[in-house]
Amino acid sequence: MATGEAQQYYAAALKAGQKCYREAVLKGEYPYPQVLDEIFDEHLAAGRVELGTMNIPMDQIVGTKSQGRRNAFASNFMPLLPMETEFGMKWLSLCEANLSSEGIRDPIRCYEYLGRFYVQEGNKRVSVLRAFDSPSIAASVVRIIPVWSEEEEIRVYYEFMEFYALSKLYRVRFSRPGQYRKLQAALGFEPDHVWTEDERRSFLAALSTFERALESQRGAAQQVSASELFLLWLQLYSLGELKTMSAKALGESIAKLLPDARLQGEREPIDMSTEPEQADKNIFSKLIDAVLLPNHLNVAFINDRKSEDSPWVYAHDQGRLAMEEYFGDKLSVRVYTALDGCEPDSLFDAAVADGAQVIFATTPSLISACRKASAKYPDCRILNCSVSMPFPGVRTYYSRIYEGKFISGAVAGAMTHTGRIGYIASSPIYGVPAGINAFALGATLTNPDVEVLLRWTCVSQDAIRELRELGCDMIANRDVITEAQAHEAYGLCRAEGDGTLTPILSPVWSWGEFYIRLIQSIFSGAWEELGDRSQKAVNYWWGLSSGVVDIRACEALPVAMAELVDILKRGVISGLIAPFCRRIIAQDGELINDGGHALTPEEILHIDWLCDRVQGSIPSYDELLPFARSIVRLQGIYREKIPPEKDGVQL
Repeated sequence: MATGEAQQYYAAALKAGQKCYREAVLKGEYPYPQVLDEIFDEHLAAGRVELGTMNIPMDQIVGTKSQGRRNAFASNFMPLLPMETEFGMKWLSLCEANLSSEGIRDPIRCYEYLGRFYVQEGNKRVSVLRAFDSPSIAASVVRIIPVWSEEEEIRVYYEFMEFYALSKLYRVRFSRPGQYRKLQAALGFEPDHVWTEDERRSFLAALSTFERALESQRGAAQQVSASELFLLWLQLYSLGELKTMSAKALGESIAKLLPDARLQGEREPIDMSTEPEQADKNIFSKLIDAVLLPNHLNVAFINDRKSEDSPWVYAHDQGRLAMEEYFGDKLSVRVYTALDGCEPDSLFDAAVADGAQVIFATTPSLISACRKASAKYPDCRILNCSVSMPFPGVRTYYSRIYEGKFISGAVAGAMTHTGRIGYIASSPIYGVPAGINAFALGATLTNPDVEVLLRWTCVSQDAIRELRELGCDMIANRDVITEAQAHEAYGLCRAEGDGTLTPILSPVWSWGEFYIRLIQSIFSGAWEELGDRSQKAVNYWWGLSSGVVDIRACEALPVAMAELVDILKRGVISGLIAPFCRRIIAQDGELINDGGHALTPEEILHIDWLCDRVQGSIPSYDELLPFARSIVRLQGIYREKIPPEKDGVQL
């Protein structure tokens, strides 16, 4: 090949190198390739492994092993020395070889540390192939293994090494723990599945297709890697769907995921709405709203089971009926139920086809279908009854039931004669530990020497009997009831000598209040105001002050205790009493609060500890009975530590 063509490549590469160098200097950044020997002492490594020869991604080559020839390259490996130098002549020779049928065949030698490559031999080969936009290069690789630590980068790298042993892939890079296991599950693989060559090729082809489609959207997702975006995409779609999508459809599906991607890795991706929003508008705005805001809404409810089969769905169904009665002909409401064999996605399609403008999905298990529908139907308002879901296209809702638990605990502490109170919790999901601790703090408010004995229905099948045998004369049982359970003991109960339980009072979930207030916010324009103000996912988490949480008194509640309930309820609603604004010590002795401040809503929701007055512990995933595992995977306080299932919901 003519030397002139090689010279043109060198001139362009030199220009790119000089530009990269100048920009780095102006930003105060290091302008040359990183030097591994300067950033890491190999004597401190846990070991080194010869990986053999393979093709490595060019964009993961970040530096050199030692500082030799450091000044010859900018940080992008483009040349900085003039063409007439010995360095320039060798670069031209390699360029001519690459332009010929001979090509550059000899592999470079490099070290890999934390997923990045540092060249020991072959810097100019890297430079030339980068000038040709080659995506990869043959390399003989030695991996340097860092010493294990709890530092997030090290944890992620150890997970990568496990993933590499299964997949032999370097092109997939994640920045947060758990993502490699999620990828295995999203692809339908068992955690220990070893990839075949065909699986590897198929995946890489799909990833390349995805990356090409991503290019048109890249400006909106600079902070998220292609691998992380692809994992988000695979949580909603499959490789099979990717193969059948047109480039336009694939690009559109990626664009709809960018709001989710933008929140990946943020410390606080969720905006907690703790009180109903009120539209704040002047007269002019109100006149415009009279024209633009709806005066009638089509509302859909989607359930994952029949109301008669689930106390939870039944409670939401009662809320729906209260909402319909309140708004009358201003609403048209339909209910869709996922019966056996019914795909939830089809219910959302049907609801939108029937004209739904607002969709309430009443259980966390429907979150994936909600996410797909929000991307598919951006003009439809979609809500899911769950918490801590960082997806801006789906608003979530729950209640601060812990406020009712606090009052219930205060009554239990005042009424106990043995000083031993039982508490039956459901599952270790978000909000449940907060309820346990709030109950215990309420009990110690009226009885400083009380003990709260904790049992879990997700572990024990006869928790009430266990607590009675331990001497508990007051027991906090489940709160949500149905008509079929009206004769059973619910909420806070007194254990009688004949073995029966007498209901005293119960915190209740008044979902009708939530649905009424949420629909009012749409009619008033407060929904849009909140969306415009918040650039995060929105989680409604309302309490006693909104009416979504209340206290239901039973006939056996003493008059004096009814007065106590009224005092505490008014105090919590006004803000004068905050259940977690007091001295709190955890079971392990850690001082959680010195009493000088209140915990934030985010801190309360994500409580994963128990206070020192609680006897019992939070069960691990392996201890759970089978029926409880699915909800803990979705809403568990340690859900990120549970290995994902290939057939389960991906978050």
